[in-house]
Amino acid sequence: MRRNDWENDVTFTSRILCGATLAALLATTACTTDPVTGERHLSKTAIGGIGGALGGYLIGDLVGGRDDRTAKIVGAGIGGIAGVGIGSYMDQQERDLRARTAGTDVRVIRQGNDLILNIPSGINFAYDSAAVEPQFRRTLDQVGQVLHQYDRTYVDIYGHTDSTGSDAYNQDLSERRAVSVADYLVTRGVQAARIGTRGFGETQPIASNDTEQGRAANRRVEIKIVPIPESDLR
Repeated sequence: MRRNDWENDVTFTSRILCGATLAALLATTACTTDPVTGERHLSKTAIGGIGGALGGYLIGDLVGGRDDRTAKIVGAGIGGIAGVGIGSYMDQQERDLRARTAGTDVRVIRQGNDLILNIPSGINFAYDSAAVEPQFRRTLDQVGQVLHQYDRTYVDIYGHTDSTGSDAYNQDLSERRAVSVADYLVTRGVQAARIGTRGFGETQPIASNDTEQGRAANRRVEIKIVPIPESDLR
């Protein structure tokens, strides 16, 4: 990887990790409400206070818990990776994902042996819609081919929105978008037993919702790819 690519991914990963801590802050003083429109905004004070914090959801456990996911993997007859081979397996998958998504706005981010695909909603969903856009299907086809080839991984799909609209509506929309991506990947040969979905609504921003650019960054889908160690299946 070129140095500039590496630096960009490190910077982007740091933004995601910091953004993941905002859920806790939003429950306290991080969020302000416009008295006229009723819209919620992340305060500048809160944004400035999270720089050194480390996040939870992207580096946390699998959707549904590892035990539940492992039981599904075993039931589907999917194998695991020998411990010494995990790094090499994920290296190869990372290279293939980068090659298949080159020229798109999809970002491939490495966290240890996990991979995260950050997919802006502008290339995958129409405004206020959970239907996968035709132009995004070509990208998902490429991603699905790689996930099908490297089948010894868990696949978690996360949906996110900006803060426009109610909490309940945004939560539902984020869940439906995650499920839409999961359903599409299944049609491309990715085993359903490998996939978990979760919607986070507006609770995990990676940028300020006070600007259109920030809101656009927060409207996204993320795919987290986690290796399945053989030790999990014993």
